[in-house]
Amino acid sequence: MPRIAALHAALLLAVFLVLTLRVLRARFSTRIVLGTGGDRALERAARVHANFAEYVPIFLAALLAAELCGAPGWALHATGAAMLAGRVLHAVGMSREPDIVPLRAAGMVLTLFALALAAVLALGAAIGL
Repeated sequence: MPRIAALHAALLLAVFLVLTLRVLRARFSTRIVLGTGGDRALERAARVHANFAEYVPIFLAALLAAELCGAPGWALHATGAAMLAGRVLHAVGMSREPDIVPLRAAGMVLTLFALALAAVLALGAAIGL
């Protein structure tokens, strides 16, 4: 059973729900139901949410594949923790105006590191390394 992937999926989903609620709150306060209507705060909230949604699904697919193929648990946890930290740092850094560039940049570095590591773990496990 892929318990490690399930744990990290649940943690990432919790962050996704927080970001979703931020978009809904911005939509409610601006009364903009489609698009962003040029509202900068809504645009920012929507982009933070969308950016999360662009990276996390492929990561979870690779993490799950790696776990199902037998990658080591410690490596899967480290990879999941890197992705979670990266996405949270990026969201915090991008949520402010102006951006908190060091947080946003650190978040992207961790995100890309986690994606690369998940790919390596999945490939390594798939070929039996």
